[in-house]
Formats: sequence, structure tokens, C-alpha cells
Amino acid sequence: MNKQFAVLGLGSFGWSVAMTLTNMGCDVLVVDDSYEKIQEISENVSYAIKADVTDPEALEALGGRNLDGAIVAVSENFEASVMATMLCKEMGIPKVVAKAKDDLQGTILEKVGADSVVYPEIEMGSRVAKNLVAREFTDWIALSNDYSMVETVVPEKWIGKSLAELKIRERFGINVVGMIFGGEVDVTLDPLKPLPRGGILIMIGADKILEKFDSTK
Repeated sequence: MNKQFAVLGLGSFGWSVAMTLTNMGCDVLVVDDSYEKIQEISENVSYAIKADVTDPEALEALGGRNLDGAIVAVSENFEASVMATMLCKEMGIPKVVAKAKDDLQGTILEKVGADSVVYPEIEMGSRVAKNLVAREFTDWIALSNDYSMVETVVPEKWIGKSLAELKIRERFGINVVGMIFGGEVDVTLDPLKPLPRGGILIMIGADKILEKFDSTK
């Protein structure tokens, strides 16, 4: 059985989450008070309803107790976000993720029941800034306050050498977790296989180490 999620609010963040979950094979139920947005997304998700996300009856109609999780993505009305988060937890939804603009909103949402809080504007701003200053990394994604995942084209002097030879973890304190090559992602890298030209390594490490690694390449 496919996992089922509810997305409450169809701003740019909520829309992105809903479509990504759908593309991953999940059953997605969306709620928004905009008729135009509901009409636009209705053919792409399992169920779309025009309603106030703070309306208990509207949320109960989604069958909350059968959901694997809910994403509260209300963008313009923080009070509505708080109410929707509370209602989701009262309905017994096991995993409620709420969107916040800052630490104060995040603290409040956690206190009213959010299992986790995301800060898309802050996280995207940080990601853009890091990508701007990174010399070798083609992408930089924060995993936590201190650790990130980065992508980097295999350096010229690494081509033809294996991970076992390069000893990247021992030398730099960075873990290579996969490689993108020929449009395919390989997360079971053979440590004895030579790295190809044009490959993109996927690496995880502490931000301070990654920044130092990038600046010295």
C-alpha cells in the first residue's frame, strides 16, 4: 500500500512537496482555500479539496487517522498554521511537519505538536549562498546545522584512481556516499574501481571540513 500524506496549503513550498511526493508514488491529499490552485493541481494528486485548513471537518474528511503524515505548508497566515498543526496532532496523524519562517514560529509550532519544523526560506537562502561561494562543489545541501551533502565533479588528479587509493575519508574526514555518472546514481561504489572523467561525487561531511576542502582544491 502506498504511503499517504496530506499537504495543507499550496504556496510554492506546499506545491513542491505535493508534486514531489506524488512523483515518488505516494498518495497525496491537498487542502487549500484557493479554488484556482485546487483546480490546477487536482489532476496530479489523489484528492484535492477547497477548504479552510483550520476547519476540523475538512481535515477529518481526509481520513486523518489513515495518513502516514501531514505537511502544514500554510505560508501567509501563521495563526492558521498553528491551528492546522494542532488539529493534525489531535486527529492522531503520526508525523506532522510544519513550515516556519523563523525560530520563533518554529518554537511555537513545536510546542503545539509539530514533530519537526522546516525553514524553506532560510534553508534555501543558505544553500544559494554556499553554492555561490563554493569553488568546486556543484551543489550544497544542508543536512543539519553542522553537516551537509555536496556534489563535486571528480577532480582532474583523481581521475583513474580508486577511492581506496585516494583515502578521502582518512585524508579529509569526508565520506563519499555515491556518484552520478551517465545520468545514473550509484550508491554502491566499488572502492577499487577507478573514478571516471565527468563523474560527479556525492559526499557528506561537516561544514567546516567541506569549506576547507573546497578552498584548498
